[in-house]
Amino acid sequence: MKITWLGHSGFRIEIEGAVLLVDPWLAGNPMFPEERRAEAIEGATHVLVTHGHGDHSSNAVAICKEKGIPLVGIYDLVSWWSEKEGIEGTGFNKGGTVDLGGAKVTMVNASHSSSIGGPDGPIYAGHEAGFMIAGEGHVIYITGDTTIMADMEWMGEYHNPDIGILCAGGHFTMDMKAAAWAAKKYFSFKTVIPCHYKTFPLLAQSADELKARLPGVEVIEPEVLKPIDI
Repeated sequence: MKITWLGHSGFRIEIEGAVLLVDPWLAGNPMFPEERRAEAIEGATHVLVTHGHGDHSSNAVAICKEKGIPLVGIYDLVSWWSEKEGIEGTGFNKGGTVDLGGAKVTMVNASHSSSIGGPDGPIYAGHEAGFMIAGEGHVIYITGDTTIMADMEWMGEYHNPDIGILCAGGHFTMDMKAAAWAAKKYFSFKTVIPCHYKTFPLLAQSADELKARLPGVEVIEPEVLKPIDI
């Protein structure tokens, strides 16, 4: 399995027979070198979106059209984009599981908001969500954008993820302290990868606090486009 950070909350995950692009915000992302776009999306089989905000979904439709691959995410948003943009979509909802090239992806709750920009203001974009991705003997929990939730208790017990990709930049999501607290309280991670940080001055610029608060857990500060082999 390879997990590659695309900056901010974007990841390329090579697992089972799938190459998943999760929240691939590439154009306009200060963390992503746009001259390496082709490399980032090479061989992609699916695009997953956690919610509608532009720093997660704004490039999703274009990538799906370019690669001829399906968009996967919350039913409301995916169905609307499928009809409006003529792309293939796999819309599902919280508690549902889809098989993507042998990887089993279950949608779970998140606590945030979800909209896309419209000419007269924000447009409803379905609910925010996270994903549990199971394959190759691992379960990856992708939080999406969220704060700490009581739901994390049953999610940790039921899905038992060993890898956590945790939003941790603060202001819009959990910060490093909160992400570490949730990881210790609700999960038994072996590996934690922070995201939704460094992108803007408003967000946390390092994961030192997360590392300090999670002794015994491998906390990997990802580097853009440098694969993490697990």
